[in-house]
Amino acid sequence: MTMVQSNMKDPKAITGKTVLVWLLAFFGVIFTANAVFIYLALGSFPGVVVESSYEAGQAYNEEIAAAKAQADLNWQVSTEFTRTSSADGKLVVTANDAQGTPLYGVVLHALLRNPVHDDADVKVDFTADGGGRYVGTVENLADGNWTLILEIEQDGERKFRSENRIFVKN
Repeated sequence: MTMVQSNMKDPKAITGKTVLVWLLAFFGVIFTANAVFIYLALGSFPGVVVESSYEAGQAYNEEIAAAKAQADLNWQVSTEFTRTSSADGKLVVTANDAQGTPLYGVVLHALLRNPVHDDADVKVDFTADGGGRYVGTVENLADGNWTLILEIEQDGERKFRSENRIFVKN
């Protein structure tokens, strides 16, 4: 019996060059996908929560004291947002003290902060509607997630602050 040797290569054989090409292609796809995700993440949220961490740290103890004073007041504050048109709406805040008596003579400030775009924030001005109820009109508010920051001042001093996430849709 004689054996015949052939110099023809098997087209399905895995060579070192084939493994190298597949390995480089695999990691190339992974690195490209990561680069795209990093670019999109930093473009939509740069990671800056406060401009100066030092100043925010200095105010930390004051914020804790204000939160304790707010908890001691035990005010009952509720908010409701309703659409009045496709772009506009109204924000209704009802504020009562610990005994359920409506709060009069207080000043309300509200900011609807967009969690993604700093320039899309909407300030809300309120008018008293009676019975501890305050109504603010909101114009040109896009659908989506918003952070409602509500502050109530009495006698020129902030007595109440809340920060809540709301979802606005038509």
